Amino acid sequence: MKSVTLKAYPRTLVKRNSVKKVYELGRVPAVIYGRHIKPQNLEVDSKAIDGLVHHSHSENLLVDLQIEGDANSKRLALLKEVQHHPLSGKILHVDFHEVSEAEKVTITVPVETVGEAIGVKTGGGILEHVLHKIRVRCLPKDIPEYITIDVSNLDIGKAIHLGEIQPPPGVEIVGEKSITVVAVAAPMTEEQEKAALEASAEAPAADQVEMIKEKKEEEGAGEEKEEKIEKTAPKPEKAEKPGATEKGGKAEKTEKKK
Repeated sequence: MKSVTLKAYPRTLVKRNSVKKVYELGRVPAVIYGRHIKPQNLEVDSKAIDGLVHHSHSENLLVDLQIEGDANSKRLALLKEVQHHPLSGKILHVDFHEVSEAEKVTITVPVETVGEAIGVKTGGGILEHVLHKIRVRCLPKDIPEYITIDVSNLDIGKAIHLGEIQPPPGVEIVGEKSITVVAVAAPMTEEQEKAALEASAEAPAADQVEMIKEKKEEEGAGEEKEEKIEKTAPKPEKAEKPGATEKGGKAEKTEKKK
């Protein structure tokens, strides 16, 4: 992978409200970090970074950062993360990971297939991409844009595993060798398709029955709780009749007169 030159500027405005000023200058906030350096806030030209990201043939982009006022003329870095606006798609922030030309890096690259599998061509099978990306380890200059797999000889029921992929020179594939990357599955029969359709149609009804069942159980638990509260609640004391006290008082007065 060839590196691309990109101009960058130290960012002095780091407060949240100051980001708008960075955008107004036609730049995008960025940060560069690495294992042997402290994170540094940067700014890059919005048009320049937009052109690099949208015209790149790979998800991985290797850049030579020329930071204004930096002692190093160029700093080799990988474009690690790009944050986009959810509606406009405008680039909001960029992360760079500084790397060394002499130090190997582990990175994820996409997988592309070439050829038409014989199991698909003659047997009506279905080519399944189990893994769309795999991890590789290599020097920055040897990072491939993608890993190519030839599936021409792949028949129904056969698969290509991670350990069977031949990587480019200087590249090591990382991961368990027995992991399936691509495979050809047998076509579904009419009975299997019918069963799948029936299962998908019955699934909502089953979920609805389960929800009704849960609702009834909750209602029953609520009624039982109310019943227990009524049983355990203390009974109100009977109020004395208004005349009882007065009558008793009159009787006492009569006895005193006697």
